[in-house]
Amino acid sequence: MDWAALLTIVLPTFVTFFVVIDPIGLVPFYMTLTEGQSKKAKAKIARRSVVIATVILTIFALVGKNFLELLGISLSAFRIAGGMLLFLIAVEMLFEKRTERREKNVASETDDDDEATEDEEEDESRDVAVFPLAVPFLAGPGSMATIILLMSKYEGQWETQLAIYGVMLTCLLTCFIMFKLSGKLDKIITPKVTKVATRLLGVLLAALSIEFILSGLRQSVLFT
Repeated sequence: MDWAALLTIVLPTFVTFFVVIDPIGLVPFYMTLTEGQSKKAKAKIARRSVVIATVILTIFALVGKNFLELLGISLSAFRIAGGMLLFLIAVEMLFEKRTERREKNVASETDDDDEATEDEEEDESRDVAVFPLAVPFLAGPGSMATIILLMSKYEGQWETQLAIYGVMLTCLLTCFIMFKLSGKLDKIITPKVTKVATRLLGVLLAALSIEFILSGLRQSVLFT
């Protein structure tokens, strides 16, 4: 596959992962969850959350299709279901429901942190890295469905699949960098900026989700 053809796959893939994971929207939540932590603890939480998310999404990329087959779920059905799931996420982004849900998760975690003793601080930091940062913020249903859909779409094309996996890693790396720079980004990524960016990305995700649904419908018609 030439570079021009590969670029037509890589760019939409990056947009999809960027919209689903939403690194910009995650920065305020990361800052809230790590408030009061030392720089070393914050760096550890950022690194741990991204590593855990990477492992989870890698597993889904490698065996997601086989897992579906084991459950008797066809790829066309999963494409339609995955497209619907992404569309629901897009609607939540457009009407700020996703932000509200994340705020509830963050509020729950911060309440638990207030009750924790100093001896439990390390364990609490690890818990925050796992939930809600790694799951479901980074490796949530949307990103899991996306990696399975894209890897199955280009089954047998290892170069394209490797490029898709690389794009996923790039998006997670972007999250890590933004987490590390969260202190400096505080003045730039204001609530107003986050709302505007979230709604714009929601429109893009809605269009991409429809493409998944149409692809699943076309495949379903062809094999019936």
